[in-house]
Order: sequence, then C-alpha cells, then structure tokens
Amino acid sequence: MIDKLRSLASEIDKLNTKMRDPDVLSDPKEIARVGKRISELEPLVSLLKEYDACLAAIDFVQEAKGDSEMEAFAEEEADAAKIRMSELEEEMKLFLIPKDPDDDRSVILEIRAGTGGEEAALFAGELLRMYLRFAEEQHWSTELLTKADAEGGGIKEASCKIDGVGAYGNLKYESGVHRVQRIPATESKGRIHTSAASVAILPEAEEVDIHIKEEDLRIDVFRSSGPGGQSVNTTDSAVRITHIPTGLVVSCQDEKSQLKNKVKGMGILRSRLYAAEQERLAKERGDMRSGQIGTGDRSEKIRTYNFPQDRVTDHRLGQNFSNLPSIMEGDIGDIIEQLKRHDQEMKLSAIAES
Repeated sequence: MIDKLRSLASEIDKLNTKMRDPDVLSDPKEIARVGKRISELEPLVSLLKEYDACLAAIDFVQEAKGDSEMEAFAEEEADAAKIRMSELEEEMKLFLIPKDPDDDRSVILEIRAGTGGEEAALFAGELLRMYLRFAEEQHWSTELLTKADAEGGGIKEASCKIDGVGAYGNLKYESGVHRVQRIPATESKGRIHTSAASVAILPEAEEVDIHIKEEDLRIDVFRSSGPGGQSVNTTDSAVRITHIPTGLVVSCQDEKSQLKNKVKGMGILRSRLYAAEQERLAKERGDMRSGQIGTGDRSEKIRTYNFPQDRVTDHRLGQNFSNLPSIMEGDIGDIIEQLKRHDQEMKLSAIAES
C-alpha cells in the first residue's frame, strides 16, 4: 500500500513542473485543474513525510544500542512512532480511492410523489423541505426550479437547484426510493399506511459538459396551470422541452417569463443527460456510478421513515437512526457521514482484492 501511495504522491513533482509550462500558464482552465490536483495531493505528501520520520525513529533504536540511556529513549520514541504509523496508514489509504470528479459540483434535486396518493404527496413535500433545511445548514444556496402542488397538500413533483461546493459529494447518496410508514391524519381506525417518494440527485452540468443540438429539441409553449395569479397562468409562458434522441421531457412553468422557464428547463435537461452519460460510462467500465452506494436508481428502496416507532432505517447500511422529527428538519448529516464511510470501505475492499 505504501508503495502505491508513494507512486501517487510522486505525481506532484510532474504537476509542479507543469505549472511552470508556458502553455499551461496561458490556459486559465488548465491552471485551475493542475492547481486543484496539487492541493489534493499536498496532504498526502505531508503524511508520507511524517510516516518516513516514524520509520527513522524506529531505525534509530539500532543506532542507539550500547548507550543505555539513549537506547531507552529511542525505544520509547519507536513505540510512539509505531502507534502513529498505524494511524497514518488509515489516513493515507483514503487517497487510494479515485476521487469522483463530480463531487464538488452543485446539484439538481428532483423529487416525485410515488405510491400512496395524498400521503405520498405530503411526504414528498416534507422531503423537499428536509433537503432545503440541510442545504441551509451547509450554507448552500437553493433555487426552486419547478414545483407541481398536489390538491390535498404536498407536491406531485419538484426540481430544485442546490449551489455549493461539495453539494453533489454529500447528497449523491440520497438517490432512490424513500418510504414512509405512519398513520395519516384522515385515518379513523389508526392503521399505518405505507407511501413512497422518489429522489434523484443529479450533478449540475454546464454547457461545456453536454452539447445539445437545436435540431434535437422540440420546444412547446403552453399556458401555466395551477395557482399563479397575475400573468403566470394567463399567458403562454410555460415551456415543455423534449430531447428527441432520448425522449427526455422537461416542463417548467414557475416563472412569468417564457425565456426564464426555458433557461431553467435547459439546465435540468443538461443535468439529466450528463447523469445518463456518466451512468453509461460506468456500466462500460463495469463499476458502480462513481461514489454511489447501490445503483442510485429510483426503483431502489434506500430508506424507510417509520413515524410510529420514531425510526429511520437506511437499508444500504442496515442501520437505524432515531429522532425522526429532527431528521425531517434537515438533520441528516450523521446519516450521510455513515454512508460516506461505508462507501469508502467498499471501495478500499475492492482495491485490496484487485
């Protein structure tokens, strides 16, 4: 493992040389890419230097032989070095895990009510609020892109942009089916109902990531439906964008301006196409979607929220979390950290076996 880490750390010398290359210095994007990689490797270089110092402390025991006072001191230092080396190995092995290039991206969050009628719509609305509260705690900015309200409360579906460094790296584990078990307010016999909502976490794609040809698009405009007031639902401002090659359809009607709705819709479409392309490439490589636990498919049940028992069960971890009201208020950081650790363990295990 240490040899692999040394080989990885040696990359920093080549990168530092690149930073003096006139061709690189004339390209701001290349400067940013190389600089980012250097900053990622610098902690590993520091850890390896400390690891080598520990090795030197252990070797010094042999040099101190014959001097009883010096030998006792050297052995004490060597014992401390052995303990620290074990800690350093645990820290450094994480650098062997390939970094998901999308981790620092912002996110397009999509939520849809599933089975369960009104109760599913209410739950979908609560999930949206949960993620918005979590984003607020992380000091990320949010923008609601589309939202279709349900008649009995809650939402049929919604799309939201979450802007912040590391947003995708944290939220990508949330893709899948979320199931809720509770007694609806309208249930007179106290029976527990099971409902579901699906969540999709898409890395936000820029125009440079996905090139969409104008001839591949069919854009329809129509009158906004639902509550709106003023001109929102009295003019043809709503936009439906169909990507003909894939059949993907995006509708946006929350803005009064047709142009603004089109811009929002194109952003969602780009992110969906980008995510689909990453999935395709991952399947070609024969691996999981970078950083995801499970398939990330919306047909996969990933978590159950059991209100009567005040319990949230993450089925990928096989672990229960209590204080459900706090979780629904956005306190999902602990669950996400557990999923990250589990993901790292899976990847390190795969590296060890290869």
